[in-house]
Amino acid sequence: MVAAGAGLAVGAGRGESGGAATDPAPEEAAGLPLRVQVGQLVVSSFDGTRLPEYLRRRLRRRQTAGVILFGDNVAAKSSLGRLLRKTQRAAGRGALVMTDQEGGAIRIVGFAGPAPAQPGQGSPRRVRRLARTAAHQLRSVGVNVVLAPVADLPAGAALRGRTFEGSSGAVAARVRASVEGWRGGLVAATAKHFPGLGAAGLNTDDHSVTIRLSRRRLERHLRPFRAALSEGVPLVMASHARFPAYDRHRIASQSRALLTGLLRGWLGYDGVIVTDSIEAQAVVGGSSVGVAAERSIAAGADVVLCTGSASWKLIYPRLLRRARRSPAFRRRVEESAARVLRLKRRLKLRAPG
Repeated sequence: MVAAGAGLAVGAGRGESGGAATDPAPEEAAGLPLRVQVGQLVVSSFDGTRLPEYLRRRLRRRQTAGVILFGDNVAAKSSLGRLLRKTQRAAGRGALVMTDQEGGAIRIVGFAGPAPAQPGQGSPRRVRRLARTAAHQLRSVGVNVVLAPVADLPAGAALRGRTFEGSSGAVAARVRASVEGWRGGLVAATAKHFPGLGAAGLNTDDHSVTIRLSRRRLERHLRPFRAALSEGVPLVMASHARFPAYDRHRIASQSRALLTGLLRGWLGYDGVIVTDSIEAQAVVGGSSVGVAAERSIAAGADVVLCTGSASWKLIYPRLLRRARRSPAFRRRVEESAARVLRLKRRLKLRAPG
């Protein structure tokens, strides 16, 4: 798949249909201390509208790639701008700042769009325009990564009200337009929840979920993700559902068959793979967040998304210990850190080193 880079060029490499993917050179990260490399693999959360001292310290030491914002972090536009300026100063202007901004009720930054939820965003042209406008609004206060669009099909109850409407082709066209729109406003988009959570009857935030579709039937659910990849989507979020057609033992975010085999290998994606919330019930029902994070990185994920403010303390030391013990895991850390550094540079952030 040809991954088009335009505007800020926050896209990925080529995919299976358009030639070999361009792997990041681990040497881009190899010169960094291991503590900093591991830090690029974790995104932190925090409580309240002030930057805590522990997070300021973590950002200054480059022991986190950045932050994710939730509702209690956001007050007025002016105060959010001040908060994120302080965040970037602590990080040496190198922090990823993420938030959920799908549209409608799933909008962490309330003064920014898209105002309609994804089902009501209309034609691809309007989807593109809404995303571009929202991106300008978010970027003006310091947000540079959006956890949208939802690329799942409108097939099950779990994501009802959050997916684009129509056939797999219609959803794919809108996903492509959304990625393009976010990029036009200088914000990196995230296609979620790979390889397709549309058939889920329950949300992985609250339940363990198994999607028992054959590979042939799952191909239809991959179509919007293929469209996102062809548009150069900078990030793909891995779901926490189990897909026995590909892996009977691991959820998608911990499955080498899905992340390295299907997404990296068959689809040729070389952008950043981020997990869904590592504190989701579908994860913690089977292991601690530290074990889950280690499994995700080993499987091919690049960034662990911590939505609980205490999770970093369980995840970062564990990844660091494993990287010190295992040369193979350290190579995985270097590969993922290189992808994150590449994303930061394309966002005009100051990458460590």
